Amino acid sequence: MFRRLSDHVLASPQITIADLAEAKADGVSLVINNRPEGESDDQVPGAEIEAAARGLGMDYVAIPVTHAGFSGPQVEAMAEALGGANGKILAYCRSGTRSTLLWALAEASKGADLEALTAQAAEAGYDVSPVRPLMDMLKARSA
Repeated sequence: MFRRLSDHVLASPQITIADLAEAKADGVSLVINNRPEGESDDQVPGAEIEAAARGLGMDYVAIPVTHAGFSGPQVEAMAEALGGANGKILAYCRSGTRSTLLWALAEASKGADLEALTAQAAEAGYDVSPVRPLMDMLKARSA
């Protein structure tokens, strides 16, 4: 269920409380929720995921991304979360796509190799082409 974006970052569609034990066993120390509350009736509320994650000794942060797109503060928050974790990170949303795109943008903002990011996302089953122009801009700013 978890898709590997890098050695330290996993992306996933909506998780359940039960999935957190698997994440913990896989070395996840931080869960990032990229899904806005109330997006669909079948999603587990973020507060429940947070309580369960913290109960298992994992950190939790919510950086919700709506279908309106990505903002600078979201990219900055994701970059900060990625940089501050001690262990693996699991980011999730409805399908894993927004989490992957935000990961790619955050990594680009830190100057990462864009071709490598694109390939890593593709290997995990995600396409970053919708945000590639923004990735290019963020990488150029990081130089």
